[in-house]
Amino acid sequence: MAFSSPGRAPLRVALLGFGIAGRYIHTPLIQGVDGLVLQVVASRQDEAVRSTLPHVTLCGSHEAGATHPDVDLVVIATANELHVPLAEAALRAGKHVVVDKPFTITLEEARALRALAESRGLLLSVFHNRRWDTDFLALRALLAEGTLGHVAHVESRFDRFRPEVRSQWREQIGPGAGVWFDLGPHLVDQALQLFGLPESVSGTRESLREGAFVDDWFQYTLVYPRRQVVLQASMLIAATMPRFAVHGSRGSWLMLGREPQVPRLVTGESPEGSAWGEALGRDGAPTVASAGDYRQYYAGIRDALLGGAPNPVTPIQAVAVQAVLEAGIRAQERGGSQGLGLTEAERVAFDAGAA
Repeated sequence: MAFSSPGRAPLRVALLGFGIAGRYIHTPLIQGVDGLVLQVVASRQDEAVRSTLPHVTLCGSHEAGATHPDVDLVVIATANELHVPLAEAALRAGKHVVVDKPFTITLEEARALRALAESRGLLLSVFHNRRWDTDFLALRALLAEGTLGHVAHVESRFDRFRPEVRSQWREQIGPGAGVWFDLGPHLVDQALQLFGLPESVSGTRESLREGAFVDDWFQYTLVYPRRQVVLQASMLIAATMPRFAVHGSRGSWLMLGREPQVPRLVTGESPEGSAWGEALGRDGAPTVASAGDYRQYYAGIRDALLGGAPNPVTPIQAVAVQAVLEAGIRAQERGGSQGLGLTEAERVAFDAGAA
């Protein structure tokens, strides 16, 4: 995908939130795509914004940024509980909207936002950047080739070693806190992109670290006909575990290590030119897979708004992810496997790739 402008006036972007995600991930990716201009930032971190982005208009409240008259696209990178009210405000103000994951806290909220965007004729998308991980692209290509035969067992995991509970909101009691809502959406979205909607979800989430307030570990299984997809995450794993372990009738495929894009962005490295998207594998080793590049998401947003290309992550796909997250919560509360709370129309829309 090209990162050059399609030749029309650039889209003016407002970024709500200037924490780690807003400052180190969304900002450089937006700036790395021609046709997008970061014009407004809504944050109380005045000094951080002005020292990093002296050219932008600074809003002291998220609501002001969401409805600012001089922007076309609003990117929401705030605490999870603010996603819905800010997205609603932006949509009602006639803005296109990108929401960082998780899309919402509940399935009903996800449905309501989808309906609102559709009624207003506006683009609504969710920042599922992990579709552009190098290892995920390699696995998707491998499955398309049929190299492993019938894939019966998949393990997909994100692990960290953070034994100390941090004071940030993701690890404190509140709506949408905990690792299931933090890392779970990435794993769920990737699974749905590879295998479609599961029949049911089973598993649990727990708080394992001393002093933990919210879940810092989970293991959920997405149940398909003749296939089990196990999603796992932990804040107490220091060893290098397989990011993917895929087992089929013709063999197995393992991927070790960690996708390098987020660590590179968080250390301040900017995605510039073609070098960012070169085929670099684990620890810089060459790989035959397509190179991951998160800029492709924002290039897709630009092309959808300026050139009529498809939305890179549609609202119905985000609704489906939320349905899996909610089924996982019910599985822990009630035990056993839980089906997805999707309507037949939503299932048909997901399978058809509709908005």
